[in-house]
Amino acid sequence: MKLEEEAKAYMEQKYESLNFKSYQDMAAETAVYKHEHQVIYPALGLAAEAGEVANKVKKILRDGKFDRNAIADEVGDCLWYIAALCRDLNVDMKELAKNNLRKLHDRKSRGVIQGSGDNR
Repeated sequence: MKLEEEAKAYMEQKYESLNFKSYQDMAAETAVYKHEHQVIYPALGLAAEAGEVANKVKKILRDGKFDRNAIADEVGDCLWYIAALCRDLNVDMKELAKNNLRKLHDRKSRGVIQGSGDNR
């Protein structure tokens, strides 16, 4: 029992120092899909989890009840699939996040953050 508690405490320390790289590495330890299903499995999982986020938000309209924790849990599942997809694509999540922010700030500075289309 003491060993189990020590293992839990060790993991809690790792969680406290979490960054994109460590999250991506730790998430990979929990991946249980076949090598030949790389990219496909996490992409489909991400779509499914995003749908679950939308479903929880939809229930706000139906039930009038906002369940922040339930929505956040589904967003966390989306994050796992993003990490898995990035790993399968050999993309570092930190670089992905930096490039995304660069793109968005560039669009904002050029006054084209609103609108549609990939190449604004």
